[in-house]
Amino acid sequence: MVLSSPRAGHEAAGVAEGTPLWQEDRRHDSRRPALPGNLTADVAIVGAGFTGLWTAYYLLQADPSLKVVLLEREYAGFGASGRNGGWASSIFPVSLARVEQLYSHRAALDLQTAMNDTVTEIGHVVEAEGIDCDYARDGFVSLARSEAQLARARATVDGAEKFGVHGQWRFLDADEACAKINADGVRGAIFTEHCALLQPDKLVVGLAAWVEEHGGVIYENTAVDEIGTGVVRTAHGTVTASVVVRATEAFTPEFAAYRRNVAPLYSLVVATAPLPDELRASLHLDSRTAFNDMRNLRIYAHPTSDGRLVFGGRGAPYHFGSKVDSSFDVDPKIHEKIVATMHEFFPALRDVPITHRWGGPLGVPRDWFPSVGYRPADKLAWAGPYVGDGVATSNLAGRILRNLILDAPDDLNALPVVNHTSPKWEVEPLRWFGVNAGLRAAATADLEERITGRPSKVSALLEKLTGAH
Repeated sequence: MVLSSPRAGHEAAGVAEGTPLWQEDRRHDSRRPALPGNLTADVAIVGAGFTGLWTAYYLLQADPSLKVVLLEREYAGFGASGRNGGWASSIFPVSLARVEQLYSHRAALDLQTAMNDTVTEIGHVVEAEGIDCDYARDGFVSLARSEAQLARARATVDGAEKFGVHGQWRFLDADEACAKINADGVRGAIFTEHCALLQPDKLVVGLAAWVEEHGGVIYENTAVDEIGTGVVRTAHGTVTASVVVRATEAFTPEFAAYRRNVAPLYSLVVATAPLPDELRASLHLDSRTAFNDMRNLRIYAHPTSDGRLVFGGRGAPYHFGSKVDSSFDVDPKIHEKIVATMHEFFPALRDVPITHRWGGPLGVPRDWFPSVGYRPADKLAWAGPYVGDGVATSNLAGRILRNLILDAPDDLNALPVVNHTSPKWEVEPLRWFGVNAGLRAAATADLEERITGRPSKVSALLEKLTGAH
């Protein structure tokens, strides 16, 4: 059977192992030139992923006279921006209850409104700028496929209404849920309209082209060795700037000054060959609806514009010392677990070839709370990490950074992410033990729910400890 070998689908399709579906047509041998030497800029951005590109986009849109330079070690979109699951959702990694606990009820409501609006904003930008990235806003359905998940689904809707985010989630009974996604064992679901799907690498390419057309400069093959006060040092030269933006997400720990600010976790993904039209229709995978189920160890999936199914999930181990390496992008054991989970959802897909297996690191702060900030005295701005919810949040971050850098009044500047300070991660080996214990606990919570049929006590404890949901 095709799925018996991790490499079989790749060999059949001629796709290199670990290449994201989104980037299979990319020519990485034709990168932009490296930094040619010392130069000055108004804004120097370290990292040419979504955070860096959205920040450059909004800055140049607001003030076309700015000299904006982006420095990228590999190529634009090399990191999570070019290898994620393709969701632009209003999900924030920390529960609104935790946001309220840390800030206020009003702040939590404003944050959710801003996240909802961000999904719309991305759609407006790609339409206005003519960026063809397969943007489709058909919402997101989280399926309940056990009694424990069904109880959690009802509690999510009730909790959102009581909190004041009216209509954020709508409960679906089993028939309504199967009409969205006809997965095996569906008992109900929750649905939100505040999610869109897109081809992330096409968005990267479109934003990068816009930035360059409007005066921004992107230097690739340019590793940054040090970020200082108004200065970025590389082996190719030094960039002196009025503001330096650190947009390095999961790669942040590679800078000694930020070694314990972020823990990189790997998320892994598979993609099927295009599904036959009849099969897509029978499984209701002929829409562009994002979906998962309500298990504790997160998964995510969606039908692509060309009829494939993309299916991803967490569970890959944290690597000692916050190490990030391309060899971690493919993990046969975890990838096979993801394929097995996909087949639990859709037994009819067992004979459909897997053509792509890939992955990449996402950044996690100690309190799971993303941050966007600016310290004028240090000439330093930053955004992230986003705990895997960065496709939309990076757009919000780009608009906030524009406001902070240009000193532009805006209601977004009062959101709780602005200048939020997360505690540092523990030193090794405590960090290694703690992060991997958390991953194991999430998997244990799912096992507990399968045995008891009730929402997990382990999961409740994890949410209480981290604020994540």
